[in-house]
Amino acid sequence: MTQETTLMDSAQYDRVFFFDIDNCLYPPNSGIMHLMKERIYAFGRESGLDEASVVDTCETYLRDYGLSVRGLIMHHKIDPTEFNAKVDGSIPLEDFIKPDAELRTMLKAIKTRRWAFTNAGKDHAYRVLKCLAVDDLFEGVTYCDYTEPDFPCKPERMAYNRAMSDAGVSDVKKCYFADDSTKNVEAALQLGWTAVWVWPSVDDTRIDKAIPQIKSIHQLPEVLPQLFK
Repeated sequence: MTQETTLMDSAQYDRVFFFDIDNCLYPPNSGIMHLMKERIYAFGRESGLDEASVVDTCETYLRDYGLSVRGLIMHHKIDPTEFNAKVDGSIPLEDFIKPDAELRTMLKAIKTRRWAFTNAGKDHAYRVLKCLAVDDLFEGVTYCDYTEPDFPCKPERMAYNRAMSDAGVSDVKKCYFADDSTKNVEAALQLGWTAVWVWPSVDDTRIDKAIPQIKSIHQLPEVLPQLFK
C-alpha cells in the first residue's frame, strides 16, 4: 500500500504487527457496530428470515460462524455482493470516523511491518483505514472475501494462517496482534503470536488476566515498548 514499508531495513522489520480494524483502531462506542447490526437484521428480513427470530438467528450465526453474513450465505444462499452493498457499503463511515493523528504517530513509530487483519469485507476495511487517515501506513489487508465459499474468519486458525501467508511471514514468534475480541486474542496466543487485548473496560470473567490489556490502541507502546522507536 505504501513505498515506506518497502524501504524498511529487512533485519529490523522482519516482524509483522497484525492490527484488527473495527472496535480496535477506533473506539467501540463509535456507533458503527450498532448501525451495522441494524443493517444486518434488516437484510436478514429482506432475505426471508422471520421478524420474530431474525435477531436471534443472526446472533447465532455470529457466534457459530464468526460473522452473521457467513451463516446467511451458508443457510440462506444470499447474494454476497448485495449484502456488501446494502450492509457494509451503506454505512456512512465518514460520519463516525475522523482522521486520528495520535494513531498515525503511533503506527509510524512501531518497529515492525504493519498489516491489517479484519473479519470485515475488503471495501469496508479500506474505507475505515482511509477515514482514519492511516491507509498509507499498512502494507496490506487480510479481509473476509464474502464471495469465497465458506471463507475463514477469526478466531479460526485458517484465518491466522492466511494472514501470515498474505503478509509473507512464516515464524509465529515474529507475529504480533491487537484485537478487541477476547476469542481472537486467545486464538492468536494459542498459535504462538504475541497478542494484546484492546478494550476500554475490564471484565475479569472474559479473559485471562495474564494477557496484556489496553483500553485504547494508542496505549500499545506501554505494553510492547520494545517495538517502538
